[in-house]
Amino acid sequence: MLATKSDGAIVKNLADKSTKFISARLHNVTPLESIEIYTTAANVRLHEILQKMKESAAKMPDTKTAKNDAIKSYFKEVYPELDEERVYVSDMKKILKWYDILKANELLNFEAYNQAAMQSEEEETQPEEKEEKPVKKTVAKKTAEKKEDENEKEIKEKPAKKTAAKKITAKKEAGEVKEKPAKKAAKKKAE
Repeated sequence: MLATKSDGAIVKNLADKSTKFISARLHNVTPLESIEIYTTAANVRLHEILQKMKESAAKMPDTKTAKNDAIKSYFKEVYPELDEERVYVSDMKKILKWYDILKANELLNFEAYNQAAMQSEEEETQPEEKEEKPVKKTVAKKTAEKKEDENEKEIKEKPAKKTAAKKITAKKEAGEVKEKPAKKAAKKKAE
């Protein structure tokens, strides 16, 4: 991958050295350094497996002619922690093909990945030492906080609102509201 764009990526074919744009709508691009392989312990990055393959003295099987058992035994020798239940032979064949392509193009330098992995491990093991500095509040923030406090006090101090019916009843009891004269029809019915 030479460059990424919002709608795809510009890639270079390692076999014929051609460069082209591939659309993200049609192709799913995953960088090799982000691929993880299942092991019996924690998952490992693909470059770690490729590094072990590079360092190994075992003869690498040919993906076209080798039988599945030969490929499995090769990976058992190179990386014994590989989880055979979750890493299928088809995956192992892909890894072998990728290794061949990277080796042919002299792209098997994993020092940068190894250094980055070591740095991240060191960061994880070291306890974080952050000094808590007092936060300086601006005048505007202090004023806003005071207003919020005052509003909260007002809300707490105000009695609960009465419904309209309760207000009328309370006023009638206090003698503040005079009763309206009833309609004439209502008076006739009452008589």
